[in-house]
Amino acid sequence: MRITILQGPFLPVPPLRGGACEKLWYKLGTEFARCGHQVTSVSRRFPSLPNQEMVDGVRYLRVRSFDSSKRMVLNYLKDLIYNLNVRRVLPAADILITNTLLGPIIHRTSSTGALYVNVARYPKGQMKYYSQAARLQAPSTPVAQAIRDQVPHLADRVTAIPNPLPWVSDAQLSTEHREKVILFLGRIHPEKGLRLLIEGFTGLAPEVRGDWRVEVRGPWRVDQGGAGRAYLDELKAVAAPLGEAVSFHDPLFGDEELKRELRRASLFVYPSLAERGETFGVSVIEAMSCGCPPLVSGLECFQDFLTDDHDGFVFDHRADSPVEALQARLGPLLQAPESLRYEIGANGIKTAREYQVDRVATLYLEDFASILENQSTLDQ
Repeated sequence: MRITILQGPFLPVPPLRGGACEKLWYKLGTEFARCGHQVTSVSRRFPSLPNQEMVDGVRYLRVRSFDSSKRMVLNYLKDLIYNLNVRRVLPAADILITNTLLGPIIHRTSSTGALYVNVARYPKGQMKYYSQAARLQAPSTPVAQAIRDQVPHLADRVTAIPNPLPWVSDAQLSTEHREKVILFLGRIHPEKGLRLLIEGFTGLAPEVRGDWRVEVRGPWRVDQGGAGRAYLDELKAVAAPLGEAVSFHDPLFGDEELKRELRRASLFVYPSLAERGETFGVSVIEAMSCGCPPLVSGLECFQDFLTDDHDGFVFDHRADSPVEALQARLGPLLQAPESLRYEIGANGIKTAREYQVDRVATLYLEDFASILENQSTLDQ
């Protein structure tokens, strides 16, 4: 098959600045090419990357674009300009994958491929403009249902395929001692529930906290998906009473660096509050793949792969006091024997194996083939 992957307008590919979508489609594109398919990846230009190149069987085309801003209206305009630039370089293809907001509206020409919309974020009413799409693909069952609810007449075009783990899951849990570190990896943004995490940890009794530490690592800059310097400073002020027990660190974008952090920490806490933003939670799967037990909020998307008290832990972020709900799960985990975290971590590794790139890529390729087969039948 000839497959084109149209990435978003703001981050480079390879994912030098991070980005969940950029990362997963970079990995999937390479796997599609390894399976013998003709793959083209279209993304923004970036100073350290050539405008065209061939790497690992994938042809990369890069067009002019911009960094994101805090103003959504301005971002929509930038997305429009980016997609107009993209239209000049899109090759003929069988499948055109896109997760940009305006891409499915602008790129409707059949010669560029059957339109495959990767709905990477919770739908906010835009689905009604995507009637030309051959597929509306969600990363989780709750997002797929939300799409069906918004466009019931397109329900037969909706499917759920999970996001892939970007690396190979550990073969087994390491017996090496882990540090007493509670780790967060992700964007420094209010919707990620970081204030909840810090307030919850700060409010634990000193004898419960003991010598545990919270380490927050991720991008805070707006052009990298963060909420900006003011929010970072706000979190630091909340954490100040605990001194070095809570620390903030620059983001890591390399797989090996991320795995090293996840193999070092004893707990991974992801208290996302994004009811209409979180769609899957790749970072949680990443933690599980390294044997680091995750504690997550009660968002429905996590229920697709995580079972409470089996391969992770869940707290009720919708409780009257979400801080107390978090503390009710976190406190006992900090005082539990290491054997409990070891057991949960080992189960997490087994779960994560189901989401490795080769397995998820097969699901996509089978779906692409079914779309083309249906189109061929209709053309006869």
